Amino acid sequence: MTKAPRSRAGQTKRPGRAGRDAAPADETPIIHGAIPPRDVLLRFIADHPEQASKREISKAFGLKGETRVELKALLKSFEEDGLLEKRRKSLVRPGALPPVTVLDITTRDVDGELIGRPAEWLDDAGVAPAVLIRQSGGAHKDKAPVAGLGDRVLAKIFPAKERGGPAYTARIIKVLDKKKNSGMGVFRTMAGGGGRIMPIDRRGDEMDVDAEFTAGAKDGDLVEIDVVRMGRYGLPRAQVKSVVGSVASEKAISMIAIYAHGIPHIFPDAVIREAEAAGAATMAHREDWRSLPLITIDPADAKDHDDAVYAEPDMSPDNPGGVIVTVAIADVSYYVRPKSALDREAQKRGNSVYFPDRVVPMLPERISNDLCSLKEGVDRPALAVRMVFSHEGRKASHTFHRIMMKSAAKLSYSQAQAAIDGAPDDKTGPILETILKPLWQAYKIMTVGRNRRQPLELDMPERKILLKPDGTVDRVFVPPRLDAHKLIEEMMIQANVSAAETLEKKKQALIYRVHDAPSLAKQEVLREFLQTLDISLVKGGNMRSNHFNGILAKVVDQPFQEMVNQMVLRSQSQAIYSPENIGHFGLNLMKYAHFTSPIRRYADLIVHRALVGSLGLGEGGITPDEETALDDIAAEISTFERRAMAAERDTVDRLIAHHLAERVGEEFDGRVSGVTKAGLFVTLPEYGADGFVPISMLGRDYYIYDEAHQALSGEKTGLGYRLGDTVRVKLAEAVPLAGSLRFDMLSEGRKMPTAVRSFHNSGRRKGGETRRQPGTRPPRGRR
Repeated sequence: MTKAPRSRAGQTKRPGRAGRDAAPADETPIIHGAIPPRDVLLRFIADHPEQASKREISKAFGLKGETRVELKALLKSFEEDGLLEKRRKSLVRPGALPPVTVLDITTRDVDGELIGRPAEWLDDAGVAPAVLIRQSGGAHKDKAPVAGLGDRVLAKIFPAKERGGPAYTARIIKVLDKKKNSGMGVFRTMAGGGGRIMPIDRRGDEMDVDAEFTAGAKDGDLVEIDVVRMGRYGLPRAQVKSVVGSVASEKAISMIAIYAHGIPHIFPDAVIREAEAAGAATMAHREDWRSLPLITIDPADAKDHDDAVYAEPDMSPDNPGGVIVTVAIADVSYYVRPKSALDREAQKRGNSVYFPDRVVPMLPERISNDLCSLKEGVDRPALAVRMVFSHEGRKASHTFHRIMMKSAAKLSYSQAQAAIDGAPDDKTGPILETILKPLWQAYKIMTVGRNRRQPLELDMPERKILLKPDGTVDRVFVPPRLDAHKLIEEMMIQANVSAAETLEKKKQALIYRVHDAPSLAKQEVLREFLQTLDISLVKGGNMRSNHFNGILAKVVDQPFQEMVNQMVLRSQSQAIYSPENIGHFGLNLMKYAHFTSPIRRYADLIVHRALVGSLGLGEGGITPDEETALDDIAAEISTFERRAMAAERDTVDRLIAHHLAERVGEEFDGRVSGVTKAGLFVTLPEYGADGFVPISMLGRDYYIYDEAHQALSGEKTGLGYRLGDTVRVKLAEAVPLAGSLRFDMLSEGRKMPTAVRSFHNSGRRKGGETRRQPGTRPPRGRR
């Protein structure tokens, strides 16, 4: 993909709302000594807050004489339009952080890095931006104070250089206040009364609790605490504020993840009041589609239904054999307006978070499960896209509509699939010929287009946890992948594509869902690994998803199929949200935006507002302030998405560790799912759980790590283990609070290929081996 040209000031030129009156950035060269395009100037001010005075801007772009007068007038117009505001002698974007600010450190990201937010932030300014705290590396690593969770710090702010994370990074100048006096831990009773708080974070401290401050907590209860004294000597002292419940219950385990990742889970009163006051949508600016038999197809236990579908043959003589597919999505933008209490809270959450026993929703139930849920037989507002496909699966056209609809049926995936497979029930029988079969015929046609597009086709089964009534694990299983799932998935993808195409055509700023191609470094690691299996991977930067599909097809039903799928997955980039479009590599699409789940994703709500505004569909459209802030919003919700994924994963790990805690000493069949210098990760397929085998527990040999072959092999014996190997392990330790398992290896290593042993010798000459002697202490805790 051709990169956008860059200005003298180092800023990518791209058209945006602020620059719509100017020529497109790629047609307007940046000339030193001339006023830059509006969007380039705004981007420079956003990325260089320390140079955002008129004098510094003039210097950066080489402006003199009359051009400085023009610059002054242009900057004044930005202020009048609300695009900039003046702070002392500098100009900043509304809502932007000043170069130096006070931050409260609130959580950690998935890599363990600290995340802070401004200590002072007005509610009507939207969600306070996240800031990544840099505490290591760089010229200041020996001088910068060290901070921790809960601390308040004075920090130097810098625009982030990497996409997909917080919009800012920071270097700590001074720690103003140490940890806030609240937290969470597990209560343990102590002899003589009182108790002790065991931390839920490996970095936390134990605390003593006096008998009068236990609040009735029992041994093993997860509790919220207030720290009452932090002395120089002895353990800190705390008092129990509230009892969440026994740590053995799933409720407590998910609460640990919610607390540890800083996920907002209690709606403020103002948000609840606003949601409860909302009334039914009217027909204003809507088309009446209540007679169209749209249906919802969701998981059997779904409580909200935000998408509905319908398909019919296209009777136009210009499109023989074609179909018309309609996708209707709940009109959340009607109820959640910019800068409302509901909107601020939704942006603060970014997305709903799904745990095995609960959902932490982005919106209150009054909105998500009631007014915006496309309930069967109930009038509901929606945004609908009507897409026309040829018999070859090519999308010929599409149109968007703001409608009032009435769902004709609420079906589960298995229920719809059973009807198609010849076992209709009382609900699906009457609509089998008129609704379900046309949907499946449309899906068959759309599949032709999908096969031609060749998105990345990884075979990675997703495991689900089924809980008992008491909240503990009953079993772990892989649900079947039905055509009903694929049908809804493909129709949602095409609706998302249509949204991006429409907004681009309207030159409307939006948030894309983007997925970059694998980096050259990751490609090289994968290439070296595949060479060990005599599989080649094309070289060069023009990698396409079909290249990976060819590799995956070669290993179907081979012993190393799962291993290759894992390695291909690891080579992929992280999908993120961005107002700059680079396409979606995995789906093999050039234009893609999330439109289909505004109940649970803030990105989709922004796309809905953009469609409403750009198509003139009534109230609830995107505002100029939102358009200006899309960079920050995209960075925020990308961060929140990763936060949700980490919390969900941690909860599953803790549940499985708790489930297996009573089976320490038992043997299990596993598969090597990761190879590192420190040891092996082994997955138990029956549970979908990962555990660690320290290198010191592999046998009495020196083990050498070979990254290219994803192997550890003994220097003396030549026996070792590779990614994908089937092994027998014994559970040596389970730590439920950390969600970690440790195994002892029972299987003897297999003879490593000659290529691996040759690599050892060359690696030794280059200092490339990794050694661990038997008996060294194994690592503990989370991986």
